[in-house]
This record gives sequence, C-alpha cells and structure tokens, in this order.
Amino acid sequence: MIEHIVLFKFSEKTTKEQKEEGMRRLRELKKLLPGIVDLQTGFNFTQRSKGYEIGLVVRFATKADFEHYGPSPEHQAVVAYLKEIGLEDTLALDFEIAG
Repeated sequence: MIEHIVLFKFSEKTTKEQKEEGMRRLRELKKLLPGIVDLQTGFNFTQRSKGYEIGLVVRFATKADFEHYGPSPEHQAVVAYLKEIGLEDTLALDFEIAG
C-alpha cells in the first residue's frame, strides 16, 4: 500500500466555499480513479500547521496506481481548480506502508 499526504496553503482571498468545493472535487477522485483504497480530506483545526489549511490523505493499492494518479486528467483538473482559486503552496509526502 502507498500513502500519499498533501497539505494545501491558499491565498487570503480564497473563500471557505471555494476551499470546500476543492475538497469535494478531491473526494470525487475516489470514484473516478481505480486503485484508490481510501481518500480523506479536511480543514486543519490547530495552530501547528504553519499556514497550511487543508490536508489530504490518499491510500493506493499499488505504486502503479499512485503513479497513474498524478498525471491523470481527472487529478489535473482538480489541481487546475485549486490553482484557479488561489492555491499558493503544497507539501507532499509519499511512503509505502510496511507489512
């Protein structure tokens, strides 16, 4: 299994509604792309996030599924929307789950 974690930082001009729509579109990817075992996203609620407001965790069955995800048209459409609404930065971490 592969775990993909992404943190998102947005412009101060990005509205809560736009961020919620971005999360909705991210969640839709689970229905659109094979190999996604689980996908969760939500707003940060602590002061420890260094300005990152939304987290995404995606679990893939295989590395091949993970490698298909990033360049897929469905994923790229969501990335384009997030940039359009004011995405300023992301931080990603990917690792293989042992066992």
